[in-house]
Amino acid sequence: MRARAVAAAVFASACILFAGWESGTSHNAALRSTLPAGNPSPTVASRRESSPTPATSVPAPIETADTPSPTPTPVPSVTPSAVPPAPVAVAPPAPPVPSALNGTFPGALEQTPYGTVRVAVTIVAGRITDVAALKLTDAGSTSEQISAYAAPILRAEVLASQSARVGTVSGATYTSAGYLSSLQAALTSARFG
Repeated sequence: MRARAVAAAVFASACILFAGWESGTSHNAALRSTLPAGNPSPTVASRRESSPTPATSVPAPIETADTPSPTPTPVPSVTPSAVPPAPVAVAPPAPPVPSALNGTFPGALEQTPYGTVRVAVTIVAGRITDVAALKLTDAGSTSEQISAYAAPILRAEVLASQSARVGTVSGATYTSAGYLSSLQAALTSARFG
């Protein structure tokens, strides 16, 4: 099988070389017919024809003095055309938002398993400036400690976020839920956000 493949490759190479040789010979004949009759200098092609060449060599390209050299063609320059600016979409004016009232607004009393929670919010110039705990869970000393721990954290987070959308304090889930519910009721009565 391998011997057949090698033989086929050699045969194909020989056919290609022979076809190239024939093509070169006919090309040389065509060139010779275009040369002037009184040209005394022999061309490369005529010198090559007089010496025998083995069938496995590839003929060299024919060089003649009459072959014009290619000249580069100029490429037209393209100038970009002015692109008109895209139209700018103008958004319609937003409907007027009722402005928040200034003052201190108490929230609703929120019932939790450990007592009631109520806060008051102070709003000045559309910003929450203070949140005061009016009542925190008080069902035992542990509940009071948890409320005392959670209230300042919740206050700081509300002032930073300027809303009642803050996370609950770990370990004070009921106090946090009551605090934020009361705060949201106060913000709603103040027409805030």
